[in-house]
Amino acid sequence: MSILGNIDLIKKKIPSRVKLVAVSKFHGETAVREAYDAGQRMFGESRVQEIEQKRNLLPADIEWHFIGHLQTNKVKAIVPYIQTIHSVDSRKLLQEIEKQASNAQKQVCCLLEIHIAQENSKYGFSFDSCRRLLNSEQCKELKFAYIGGVMGMATNTEDQDVIREEFRRLKKFFDEIKAEYYPQDNRFSEISMGMSDDYIIAVEEGSTLIRVGSSIFGHREY
Repeated sequence: MSILGNIDLIKKKIPSRVKLVAVSKFHGETAVREAYDAGQRMFGESRVQEIEQKRNLLPADIEWHFIGHLQTNKVKAIVPYIQTIHSVDSRKLLQEIEKQASNAQKQVCCLLEIHIAQENSKYGFSFDSCRRLLNSEQCKELKFAYIGGVMGMATNTEDQDVIREEFRRLKKFFDEIKAEYYPQDNRFSEISMGMSDDYIIAVEEGSTLIRVGSSIFGHREY
């Protein structure tokens, strides 16, 4: 099936409240343009160089999302291009995003990555460390890097019950911190969970943003 057909199929499976981020990392300009021509506007990348190259070649109204593990020394390079960072996994990183966003006089949506999987290799805050961050003066003083929600990746397993329970826990945590810290802030609204293999479960458990790559573009080009 074509990229257009793949996007149409995914959009038929998800409610209108759920936004689709097409994960275009490792796919070239032609593939991204094909998705763009199919009406897709949100694209996810995980490497600074790829964003810089593609942004110069593709339409200016594309909304770029950074979805990979982000090192603090790369923040300055991506802030001019990025609307949302899905993978804010430390205080230090959040502080650097605030600094660079302030320098650029730009609002950047930051999603707090929460460690919900059974694999230690995945990044993210624990529920408790996230609460400590949200209680900190550092978080209360943010002006340019605003907290827009949470992100989580489920365990890489065939057991759908495990995946569903992990997504359910993240949704419950989102509801908790929304009520406690952001009850009047409409910007705190996103739950980024679900990829090609598990986005249906994620949507059923409350995801508002799904990150889909191979189900749109096929296997990586490079």
